[in-house]
Amino acid sequence: MWPEAFAIAAAGFAAGMINVVVGSGTLITFPILVLLGYPPLVANVSNNLGLVAGGVAGTIGYRREIAAHRGFAFALLPVALAGGLAGATLLLVLPSSAFKAIVPVLILVGILLVAVGPWIQRRIAARTAPASEADAVAAPTAEAAGIPGGRGRRVGIMVSIFILGVYGGYFGAAQGILVVGALGILTTVSLGSLNAVKNLLVTGVNLMASIIFILFARDSIDWAVVGLITVGAGLGGLLGARVGRRLPPTLLRVIIVTVGVVALVNLMLHS
Repeated sequence: MWPEAFAIAAAGFAAGMINVVVGSGTLITFPILVLLGYPPLVANVSNNLGLVAGGVAGTIGYRREIAAHRGFAFALLPVALAGGLAGATLLLVLPSSAFKAIVPVLILVGILLVAVGPWIQRRIAARTAPASEADAVAAPTAEAAGIPGGRGRRVGIMVSIFILGVYGGYFGAAQGILVVGALGILTTVSLGSLNAVKNLLVTGVNLMASIIFILFARDSIDWAVVGLITVGAGLGGLLGARVGRRLPPTLLRVIIVTVGVVALVNLMLHS
């Protein structure tokens, strides 16, 4: 019992830190829960609730960067929430057998996204002008007033965030990488600021999905798992916002991909 509890809390800690720094922490906690014998739907729902604490901690840690782009961030937040609501609803409406069947595909997609994450980030960095954290906080930006660009670009940004919100409400592995990638392509916001906005949007999606699960899917919630992940993810989110940016991203990605591959193989062998 205690080794299992420690493993879940440790996975929550790692996921909370990774979500703030890179994204895709679900590929740590969800596979661990499945490997420990939890049904995929219970693992997904309980994991979603538990990771909210880490997202909140990370968002608070990035509050200065978010404040510098508050108009941009808070204009997209309702769109992300709507997507999260739709995704969580789909998870509950579709039969659990459908989720179990699609989980290996979702994990594989998440692993691939983590693997190509550095390439996505390099492309984004090449398109955006470098800016120091002080400049991002002190200098007024166009994004502070709302979603930048013409009407077509604004629609494209909102549609992308809604779709990614649906994905996040349904499963969410590597959702953060997708959000950063989409906003990096469609805006000229610096990579550091995009990471901060990503934390706010992904946390909002997880929170919305959690509300739906608590209201309509209590039978799929393991509250002991939620509590362990909440404590771990909260501490991990605080650490990620403070010092996680100094950790080698390659190491984090190797860990994520390794755990994801082990879980994928386990699911395929037992399906």
